[in-house]
Parts: sequence; C-alpha cells; structure tokens
Amino acid sequence: MMSPTTTATATATAAAFLSAAPASSSSTHRRRSRLPAISASLPSEEPLLIRAARGEDGLPRPPAWMMRQAGRYMASYQALSKRHPSFRERSETTDLIVEITLQPWHAFAPDGVILFSDILTPLPAIGVPFDISESKGPVIQSPVRTEEQVRELVPIDLDKLQFVGESLKILRSEIDGKAALLGFVGAPWTIATYVVEGGMTNTYTNIKRMCHTAPNVLRGLLSHLAEAISDYIIYQVNSGAQCIQIFDSWGGQLPPHVWEQWSKPYIRQIVAKIKTECPHIPLVLYINGNGGLLERMKDIGVDVIGLDWTVDMADGRRRIGDGISVQGNVDPAYLFSPLPVLTDEIHRVVKSAGPKGHILNLGHGVFQQTPEEAVAHFFDVTRSLRYDTLFQGQLTEELQPVA
Repeated sequence: MMSPTTTATATATAAAFLSAAPASSSSTHRRRSRLPAISASLPSEEPLLIRAARGEDGLPRPPAWMMRQAGRYMASYQALSKRHPSFRERSETTDLIVEITLQPWHAFAPDGVILFSDILTPLPAIGVPFDISESKGPVIQSPVRTEEQVRELVPIDLDKLQFVGESLKILRSEIDGKAALLGFVGAPWTIATYVVEGGMTNTYTNIKRMCHTAPNVLRGLLSHLAEAISDYIIYQVNSGAQCIQIFDSWGGQLPPHVWEQWSKPYIRQIVAKIKTECPHIPLVLYINGNGGLLERMKDIGVDVIGLDWTVDMADGRRRIGDGISVQGNVDPAYLFSPLPVLTDEIHRVVKSAGPKGHILNLGHGVFQQTPEEAVAHFFDVTRSLRYDTLFQGQLTEELQPVA
C-alpha cells in the first residue's frame, strides 16, 4: 500500500518482503476433552508479531495484520462464496478454511495470518447447535436461560472441531515461519450473549436481566464457557497457533463495574489456565468500545491489549503503561480515504504507540466495501517504516500505567 510519494528504497523493501511470501495457490455429559501434550520447544527465530507481542526491544518496525483481513471485501472471497454459499460450510471445511485464510496472505503478505473461523464455531461441541441466517446472522433455536439447560451442556468435544486443528496444521506449514499464525476465541460474556439472546441483539436485555434475576444460572453458563474456551485455545495452540486473540466483542456494552463482575473474572480464568499450560503463547484481548475499560483490563494477565479507533493511541498507551503491548488502532474508514491520508494516519498511530510493543492493526474489522488497493497500501506502508527513522533523535519515555 505505497503512497504516491513513497521512496524507491521503501518500494524495494516491500518487494523483497512480498517475494518471500508463498505463491498463491456425539458426546455425553461425562465425556472429557482430549488435549494433546504441549510441545516445550520454541522456534529459534520467531515471527516479528510474536516478538512485538512480548514487548521485545530492538525491533525494526511494528508488525501488522487486520481483523477480518480474510473475507467479504476481497474479490477472491466473493468468487469462492458464490461456489460455496453456506458460511458454515466455508468456516467448517478444512480445504475452504485454508484457502480463505491464505487469500490475504498471498495478496498482501501481512505479518499475522488469522484463521478463518467464527467465535461461535465451538458451540455445537458443547451442546449448543446454531444456524447462520443470511438476514439475521447467528440463530440459536433454544436459548440457554435456565439451570436445567446449563446442566445439559457438555464438556467441549474436540473431535467435533477437527477441521480447526487440521486447518491450523496446514496453515502453519504453508506460512513456514514468514508470519505469525493466529487463532482466536470469543470471551465467555460475548459468547453468552448469543447463547442467551438466541442470536444478535442491540439491547442485550435478556442476559443483562439475568445478572439480577438468575445470577447463579448465568455464573454457571459463564464458568462452563470459560472452561470450554480454555480447552479450545489449548487445542488451537497444539495444532499450530502461535498467538491467540480473545474477542470480548460485546463487553463494551456493559457499564465498567458490570464488566468487572460479569466478564473480567471469566477472561481471567481463561488467561490463568493458558499461562499455566502454554506459557510461551502471547494472548491478545480486544474489546470493542473499551475506552472506559482500559485501566480495568491491564491486570487481567494478557500480553497485548487491542484498542478500538475511538481511543487515542497515545492516551491509551499512557493509561496502560509500557508493561503491556498494544494493538491497533487505525479507523477502518481511513481505508476509504486518499492513500496519502491513510499513510499519514498510519504514521501518526505508530508514532503515538512508540517504538516498542506495538502491533499495527485497525481499530475494528475491515469493512465489507473496503478497496483492496487500500489494504495493500496499508501493509506496504507498514513494511516501509523504520523505528530508527521515525524516532530519530527522540528520547522515548518509559510509561507507567495510570493508577
């Protein structure tokens, strides 16, 4: 995504990087999740994104990827969708998952390649079937709202998710260390909104009411989801994922003190288990609308906090401190702007984040009508960046989190 004024050196750098990219191309209530043993060995040269997630010093530039970078804005995805119109088929068939995941990798060579999947994918494996409606999105015919329904949930049956593990193994081989392979999950509260409401909602009235009218039922559901999601993360890691993003997409719909009670403890439960079982795996936490939650997020134990575009990057960095890496947070609407304007915004965000512990991303997922030229420009500009040039002659301040 080079701007018209990008230097020849930057162009050569991007071309060299692009040349390194690959050519396109029934469970019972007592069933236990089967988790394979975790490898203790770590690669000698880890991808740039993993090193930035850990807050390593001395990196040449920020790594970059985009939420929803595989999907509807790409012509190649649109063509594939015509041949395979069912989203469930596209997201639960190994060959299609691999093909779709690699589409932006072949086109743009981002520093992170995220599995094409959905946060609701593991639900059938715990006894919650769902459908996808073209007009309504996810539909759960029997919302879980009673103690009896919670008792009927089963431990996650990973045999029903083999397409995820198989896809990750293939992708890890295809990427071959040239980028980081990301897996992802939904946070318990966010998954529970679908399970309780029966699908998408703008008001969250049923689940918010349960906080007061059926708190024990809701706690039981969230605890079950936390355990299942933890096992699902471990499964993804053992299948090849090098970094995991936790999406609490609807956590920002809660008042901060309510999020502290009904979402945070269950994310913390997941993080504690993963840090025990997979201590080498960086964890990213993204909450849409998290401006009022940053101080409450920083002690949850994740390695990276994602900022949406409504948070000023410099202010977010000050509020979190240097002990945690940050991700984001270009407004996705900038991808509809003239390319030089996009270039300037990328530079502003990177300078605001500082020369350490920053993964460049959007502040939300890629919009459906986004021009592919702008996505290409985003990654080209990022590859042309050099911290030693951007911060030449500047002293970087060691930031402490806001008390």
